[in-house]
This record gives sequence, structure tokens and C-alpha cells, in this order.
Amino acid sequence: MDNNAQQINQMQQPLRTHVTQVLEIILLLAVPTALFVCAALRIEAAAGLTLFIAVVGVMGMMANYEASRPALRQLMPTVVLGAVAAAGRVLFAVVPDIKPVSAITIVAGACLGRRNGFMVGALAALVSNMFFGQGPWTPWQMYAWGLIGYLSGVLAQKGIISSGRSVSVFGFLSCLLYGVILNGWYIVGYVYPLTLTGALAALLAGFSLDLVHAVATVVFLALIWKPWTIRIRRVVRTYDLV
Repeated sequence: MDNNAQQINQMQQPLRTHVTQVLEIILLLAVPTALFVCAALRIEAAAGLTLFIAVVGVMGMMANYEASRPALRQLMPTVVLGAVAAAGRVLFAVVPDIKPVSAITIVAGACLGRRNGFMVGALAALVSNMFFGQGPWTPWQMYAWGLIGYLSGVLAQKGIISSGRSVSVFGFLSCLLYGVILNGWYIVGYVYPLTLTGALAALLAGFSLDLVHAVATVVFLALIWKPWTIRIRRVVRTYDLV
């Protein structure tokens, strides 16, 4: 009976993995889809509606991670990197938009996988905002940084980001994506009346800060990518964490 149950469980595992991946994609795509729909239809309650969907997306990703039942030894690297990223953001608080969170999240996703990458980014935003202040922006930061970690894990698994150059390009572009998400939330929710001119003006107003964030992330990646990935992957292999 035990052998039969084990065989059935092994046969069902690919199906569960596929369902989990599809659910993750739905949760991640729901947020930008909501922003686009609210902008296209010019929904007046867009701020609250999109915030609700962002919260659902982040909580759904966390619930999905919890459902995988990671062991304590698998949780520790994720928690540690999330705490380090949060501490790094606080440490660089005196220098606006120069923060190591994106770089550490990218390293986490590449070394620990897409789900852990998402968790590191989300936890870093949540924990660091205990210092900076919680607000409606917190779920958006959790989602945006979590998405960076998730994409890093996916691209690293496919071998797309592996060298310093490819990682730097991804780091730069992912920070611009982070800016688009946060600025998009502000534009859709708070720019009224919503026009193309107003939206472009708001994006351009924040572009210089997003550019600083992107360049800083490239610099942080140049400093930590090689030494950190070597050590983290060694720990992953030694303790079979992923």
C-alpha cells in the first residue's frame, strides 16, 4: 500500500507542478492587467481596485510558496537574504534610490529559484517599510521587487542570465520595470483626469530616480554577483536546498 501511494504521489507531482506554475503566472499577470484595464476604461476607483488586486497577488504568491511546504533549512537562506536586503535599504536610506534590494533579490532568484526570489523581494519591502513607514505603496513594492526575484529565477534556470554582462542588463531593465509598476499605480490611481500627456509627464518626472536606481543596481551586482553566487550555490549544493 505504501509503495502504491508513493507511486501515485510521484505520478501526480508533475501535474501539481504544472498547476502551481500556471497559478503563479495568473497571479503575477493579474496586477499589470488590472492597471491596463483601469487605465483603458478610466475607472475612478482604480486606486483601491488595483491595490486590492496587488494585495491578492502578493498573498497568493506567498500562499503558493507556503503550500510547497519548504523545510526550515530551505527557508533560512530566503529569510536571511530578505533581512540583508531590508537592512541594506535602511543603511542606504540617506541616499535616495541607491539601494541594494534589487541586486540582492536578483542574486536570490538566480541561486534559490523563482519562488524564493519572489519571497526575498517581497519580504525585503515589507520589513524595510517598518522603518520607512507602511502604506498603500507597500504591496506594490512587495509585488515589484518580488517580480524581479521571480524573473531572475526563471531566466537563470533557462541560462539566460549567467554572466556578468547579462546579469547587468537584466538588473538595469528590471529596475526600470520596477519604476514602471510603481509609477503606473500612481498614474492610474491618482492622476485625474487621466490623459496620455499626463501619464507621460508623470513617468518622465520619475524617470531620473528610476535611472539612478537602475545604475546603482548594476554597480551593486558588479560587487556582489560573483562572490555571493559562489557561496550561496555552494550552500545550496551542500544541503540540497533547492
